[in-house]
Amino acid sequence: MSPAEPALDTVVYVANAGDGTIGSYRLDRQHEALVPLATIEAAENVMPLAVSPNRRYLYAAIRSDPLRVLSYRIDASTGELTALGSGALYGSMAYIATDRTGRYLLAASYGGNLVSVSPIDANGVAGDATQTLGTGSRAHAIQATPDNHHVIATNLGDDQLAQFYFADGALAPNEPAVAETAAGSGPRHFVFSPSGRFVYVLGEFDATVTTFALDADSGTLSRVGICQGLPESHGLAPGMPREEIPDGDDTPRIWAADLHITPDGRYLYLSERTSSTLSTLRVSPETGELHFVGNQPTVQQPRGFGIDPAGRYLVAAGELSDHLSLYRIESASGGLTHVSDAATGRKTNWVEIVALERP
Repeated sequence: MSPAEPALDTVVYVANAGDGTIGSYRLDRQHEALVPLATIEAAENVMPLAVSPNRRYLYAAIRSDPLRVLSYRIDASTGELTALGSGALYGSMAYIATDRTGRYLLAASYGGNLVSVSPIDANGVAGDATQTLGTGSRAHAIQATPDNHHVIATNLGDDQLAQFYFADGALAPNEPAVAETAAGSGPRHFVFSPSGRFVYVLGEFDATVTTFALDADSGTLSRVGICQGLPESHGLAPGMPREEIPDGDDTPRIWAADLHITPDGRYLYLSERTSSTLSTLRVSPETGELHFVGNQPTVQQPRGFGIDPAGRYLVAAGELSDHLSLYRIESASGGLTHVSDAATGRKTNWVEIVALERP
């Protein structure tokens, strides 16, 4: 760490859906290790997680009855979680995120084909959802645009991204209401470039990443390009919704999961569950163009991973793995160097990494 860098204590939170717990770890940069801190009870099938913009609160969606979101305070010195409250959600949510102010929680339901908005009070507690809005087939991710005036949500089953106006905690369809991805791609997770000019969308069924240009004024997307994120040598068939695969069909299919970008906007990473691999893409920040760099093995069935706020480490979790894997991000190439593992719970599916300022 250079003298110019702020002193950071970085904490990694993971959701263990099989155990109904949330685990926390300290990212020890000196020894390049994840040091276990605590494991707290949440609820059966806890996933996904989200962190408030001010890094003071953690939110966890529960995908078992009763469907709800749990709110936790993050201790600024230790990273310890303190339960604050619970709010009702009217769908099993595949993804949650706060808006850019931290005053609202956005959620997307894959099974319910809907999105919702929940208010977050002054104490950081997400309450009952106040708006639930039907959207396209198999909603899978939702985020506010950088200026917080619009919201984008993926509709995996329709190969579309829904576009919304967002004002006073309410969503309304934008004009046009959707942006199209390539047929059969299955848009799943997406990230904004650090500049806010581009949106990168992962296709669950073809492991492509589609670049869209974001018009900040209108909140609408226009397609710029597509980059393949998985080598053909894996020999995987195109993916499809898991619930539609016929009984007895064990064809290995593309099953891409998560997508994250480094804070400097130079590298993009994606996970693919059937091959249990991570792929690296190089980004041209000025044009949004992507270039495939490489693909490597990782934890078994990597549904979720995260990049630390300094952009130096990546933490991967696998639903069928008993450990987390920590990778060093090589700045010159974007390559991932495996440095250590740490034991985790069952069906670990989500990773959030929070850098806390030391007092």
